[in-house]
Amino acid sequence: MIWTEIVFDFFTYCFFLYAAVLIGFYFFIAFYAIGEARQYMRKASFTDFNILAASEHAPSLSIIAPAYNEAATIIENVRSLLSIHYNNYEVIIVNDGSKDNSLQKLIDVYDLKEVNLERESPIATKPVKAVYKSSNPVFHKLVVVDKVNGGKADALNVGTNLASNRYIVCIDVDCILEQDAMLKLVKPFLENNKERVIATGGVVRIANSCEIQDGKITQVHLPKQFLPRMQTLEYIRAFLLGRMAWSRLNGLLLISGAFGAFDREIVIKAGGYDHSTVGEDMELVVRMRRYMEENNLPYKVAYIPDPLCWTEAPATFKILGRQRNRWTRGTIETLKIHKVMFFNKRYGVLGLLSYPYWFFFEQLAPVVEFIGFVAFLVFVCLGMIDWPFFLALFACVYCFAILYSVFAILMEVLTFNQYKKKREILRLVLTAIIEPFVFHPFVVWAAIKGNIDLLRKKNSWGEMSRQGFGPKPATGA
Repeated sequence: MIWTEIVFDFFTYCFFLYAAVLIGFYFFIAFYAIGEARQYMRKASFTDFNILAASEHAPSLSIIAPAYNEAATIIENVRSLLSIHYNNYEVIIVNDGSKDNSLQKLIDVYDLKEVNLERESPIATKPVKAVYKSSNPVFHKLVVVDKVNGGKADALNVGTNLASNRYIVCIDVDCILEQDAMLKLVKPFLENNKERVIATGGVVRIANSCEIQDGKITQVHLPKQFLPRMQTLEYIRAFLLGRMAWSRLNGLLLISGAFGAFDREIVIKAGGYDHSTVGEDMELVVRMRRYMEENNLPYKVAYIPDPLCWTEAPATFKILGRQRNRWTRGTIETLKIHKVMFFNKRYGVLGLLSYPYWFFFEQLAPVVEFIGFVAFLVFVCLGMIDWPFFLALFACVYCFAILYSVFAILMEVLTFNQYKKKREILRLVLTAIIEPFVFHPFVVWAAIKGNIDLLRKKNSWGEMSRQGFGPKPATGA
């Protein structure tokens, strides 16, 4: 029938054009990231971080870590935060109405006592029930806040209000930081004189299967479990290629909520974290950038490619699905809130390149893939598929996906080389071969469910249970 041929041709050309533009962007990102990596490695080789570590003139930092039902990891992670190599900082743990014994564990281990700590609250938040500080002078940098549950964004706003320093560092409490993480993270704030650095982000790596002692990574291992290993490859691609390239363009829209530093003054002027979205980390960065653009203030959002932060990745499809569902909803909500920037030259690179890329190739990509798969099944049933051409095209796309992942692995080996055993690199390559058939389809499906949940106005965070970094309990008699 003529109409079926017209529909078939329309879908074919549209999907081919979309794929061609997307692959073109991937080529650009891969090769553009090389220059940024080389420049960073060259500059880092001349930097003596030990001088900054001991300096009283180092930028003052307030590390804010929201905690909700984090009893499995909270003691180990707070120990990690208190042992970093830096002089001028405080650690603010915000207990967001946990239902487990997270707060009590902190009180017992760190000798916490309730104190009267009153500070101006420029950002509206849920009520704070109590503020604690340690009676042990060893832990004098630790502040613990107990508040009514209001979500991660509200907890971060409470921490921002209570912070006493110029820069705030927002992290997930389940993260383990490298001891020199803060030294490297504040470096862009010191280097740039022409533009005001309003935020910096660092690389987040997967800690599953790594050896951790006293809040420190003592031995890095590639995750043994299937899903964390897939996410390790995904994170290498995203952080070593994608964010490196966007940082070089000064078009970075996202700093991971797991680890990022912000200029507190600009955060407050921009209104703090938005608790109406589940993608508060991306939304804040976009809103801060929008504030600077609309006020014609020169600025930069920087990125540190060093592995600075390690986190526990979801090890089950159930938890991973919830995470990716939330990421999808957060992306769509953020782009919707700031839709005025779409192809708006007033916002420069942000409006003409960053926003359109995220709209077409982050928000729409799962939808396009899903529609393409459904259309393919329909055309198969109608007998309209040219199988030799289809198999050749499929082979090309599959080979490109593998080559892109292998290139990211090569970048990892030539730069920071966290996985030093040859068999671990080989397993990463094998992961790249398997990923398009197992991991990627699941992530696409989770994103589709995220779109559906957004249409249904579902705004839940989703329970993110964790196994913890401590030693596993013994089994048997």
